Formats: sequence, C-alpha cells, structure tokens
Amino acid sequence: MAEMQALVERLERVVNRLETVAGSGHGEAGDSAASGDVAAFVESYDCLLSGPVTEYYSHSQQIGGDVLKHADMVKLALTSQRALLLKASRCQKPSEVTALLLLKPASTQIQQIQEFREQNRSSKQFNHLSAVSESIPALGWVAMSPKPGPFVKEMNDAAMFYTNRVLKEFKDTDKKHVDWVKAYLSIWSGLQAYIKEHHTTGLAWSKTGPKASPAPPSACGAPPPPGPPPPPAPVQSSSGASEDRSSLFAEINKGANITKGLKHVDDDQKTHKNPALKAQGCPVRSGPKPFSTSKPAVATNKPAAKKELPVLELDGKKWRVEHQENAQGLVISDTELKQVVYAFKCTGSTLQVKGKINSITLDNCKKVGLVFDDVVGIVEVINCKDVKIQVLGKVPTISINKTDGCHVYLSPASLSCEVVSAKSSEMNVLVPGEGGDFTELPVPEQFKTVWNGSKLVTTATEIAG
Repeated sequence: MAEMQALVERLERVVNRLETVAGSGHGEAGDSAASGDVAAFVESYDCLLSGPVTEYYSHSQQIGGDVLKHADMVKLALTSQRALLLKASRCQKPSEVTALLLLKPASTQIQQIQEFREQNRSSKQFNHLSAVSESIPALGWVAMSPKPGPFVKEMNDAAMFYTNRVLKEFKDTDKKHVDWVKAYLSIWSGLQAYIKEHHTTGLAWSKTGPKASPAPPSACGAPPPPGPPPPPAPVQSSSGASEDRSSLFAEINKGANITKGLKHVDDDQKTHKNPALKAQGCPVRSGPKPFSTSKPAVATNKPAAKKELPVLELDGKKWRVEHQENAQGLVISDTELKQVVYAFKCTGSTLQVKGKINSITLDNCKKVGLVFDDVVGIVEVINCKDVKIQVLGKVPTISINKTDGCHVYLSPASLSCEVVSAKSSEMNVLVPGEGGDFTELPVPEQFKTVWNGSKLVTTATEIAG
C-alpha cells in the first residue's frame, strides 16, 4: 500500500515537472496553441482531479482494504491521462501508429485495474471493485470520435449496476459506502461535462506545433535530445570472423573502385532488352500462397490453461459455487436469511438452493440450471449463456444482464416478480397454467422510441423477442 501511494505521488511530481519544462520551452517562442482555450482544457481537467477524484480517493481511504488498493490504481490512471492532455495542448494530432503508442500506457493501466478485480473475486468489497472495473474503460474516451461523451456515459451506466448493489447493502448500515458511491459516479459525470465543453467530437489537439510523439510533452516545441550512442560491435574470438570483417571493410574502403570486379552484361543478355530470353526456362517466383485452413505441422508450445478446482463452500455469509463442470445435483440446503449464493464460471451443471435466502447471482455461467425456493432480495444473471431458472416459492426481482439465452420458470406465488433486462437476448418467461403446463412468453429485445413533444416515449416493437 505504501509503495503504491509513493508511486502515485512520484507520478504527480513528474507530471508537474514536465509541465514546467514544457512551459519554459515555449517561452518567447509564443506557441499560440498554449494559450486561451487550449490551456484551459488542461486547467479544467486539473479541477476534475482536485475535485471529484480527490473526494473519491478520500472516501476510499476511509473504507480501506481492496477499495483503497483499487483507488490507488484509479488515481494513477487518471493522473497519467493529464500528461496526454498536456501533450495535446502543445502538439498536433499524431499519426495512427503514434497515437497507439501514446494510448498504450492508459490501456495497460485499465487492464491492471480490471485484473485486480478478477484476482479478488472472494473479496467482501467485490461489488466496489466490479463498479470500478466495469466503468474504468471510460478513460479510453481519448481514442473515441466523434462522440466520446456518450461513450463515457455508457461506462457510467455500467458502474451503476454494481453501485446500486453497494447502496442496497450499506445504505442503512454504513454511510461512508454511500458517500463513496456518490463520489465515484461524480468522476464520470464530471468527465462527461468536461468532454462536452472541451472535446465534443474527440480529443482536441493543437493546430500548431510539431506532430505529437511518445516523448514527454516538453518535446513538443523543442528539438528532442540526442539519443544514446550505438552499442559497440560484439567482439568475436574466432580468427576467421575477424578476417571476414577485415575483408568486408577493405572492400568498402575501395569506394568507386568496388564495382570494377563486377562482370559486364551485354545488351543481348538483358531480359528487358531481349524479350526472347523470357520464354526460356528461367525460374519463376510465385506469389504468396493462399490462406490454408489445415493445421500447422509443428505444434505450438503454448501452455494449456490452468484448470481451476471446483468449489462449493460457505465463506462467511456467502455460498461460493465456482468452476463446477458437468456437476448434476448440486444442493445447498443449510441456508439462512442473511446468506447469499454466488455461482461463478460453472458449466453444464444444476444447482438447487433450499430454504429462504437473501440473493443469488450467476456470473459467467454456461448451460446451468438453477432451482430455488425463496429469495427475499434479487436473483441476478450476468454474462451467462443458456441458463434456466425455476422459482418454487417467491422472488421479487430477477435481473438479466449481458446474457444470451435465459429461461425463467415462475411459480404461482411469484407471478408478481419483476424481470429487469439489459444487453441480453433470447429471454423467455414461462408462467404456469392449468394442468401444470407452462406458457412461454418472450421478453422484448427491440424497442421503438419517439418524441411526443415533451419527452421520449419508448415501447416494445411488435417483432421484439
């Protein structure tokens, strides 16, 4: 933790030093791009860092644990983006290749933040980590054009899926988690307003100055320092290699006389002056061979993915059901009202939950069947494929998110259940009828939105589902 904090502080000092050097580099040159609106968007971003970002980090410190570790990484990523904005205020838009190099550090930081969440799935603060991981790609707005603002809003909406769970868990027990949610979401709403003011159609680059390069911002407006001298040629102990090198330099030192040893070719031996030579049996170069679907003869040495051990255990108040494959008849029976069930990366398995429980979550599961008695909170299906859910008792809400193929069998006592879906397809709700038969009803997937003169009105289309 101390190392991460020190790294953040060190980066801030480097950024400030780069800005000072860049400012002195322009000095009397008077780069017009470094004044007015261009300088304003860097200052405006500083207000975002000193406002919502600082507030979010302060609340993360109060919570501590994995939330604070994550916050250190988020603060580092947001602070690093300032260096890119500083460069954009003083340099012209780079080529696509250079742009990729400039964006690579941000991409790496986003990946590290998301990997931290995956490495801490058993954390009691998993919902906090998920909210951050789902929304941190918003930092990629600098590569979005022409509408970076809506992209950030979409990432903000992804965060709210998990922040709502944090609010539900802590709104009546611990206010600092509620404050944390408000502060974190304000970062992205603040970034949307910032983009709308300064970068409406994409990252605004300077109209003057040199082309941007991966060098520090101070390099835009001043020639880059000379690079290091080339490394010395390796010394070979072989006397034959030394003689060959000596002969090579001797040939080069001949200058124009080096061509005297070449054989003269007469015009009647040149193919471009004697077409008849082309008809003779000369070797013909063939172009590249077409794509082949056959497997390569040489096997690659790529290591096989590590197979995770299946888990079915009670960890505190959470039942963990993880990495179960083709496991039929999994049963959780000794349940309590405050307990939750979390099933992760299960395939071809069935799970029955007996008794009354707080909530159930299926995450990254495929071809899984879930049967349960009563849930007082919510049943969530996230990033799943081809799952079936049967309610034997009651459940108030079933949430389906980023899922392809979900069949929900309701009981007579659960017909008032609310089904909330987003970014999902092939969803069906089956309601019981006479004789124990079920009637299958598709959940709409296509919608029509119209302006009625005062607001947008959205309705499901007739061909939906």
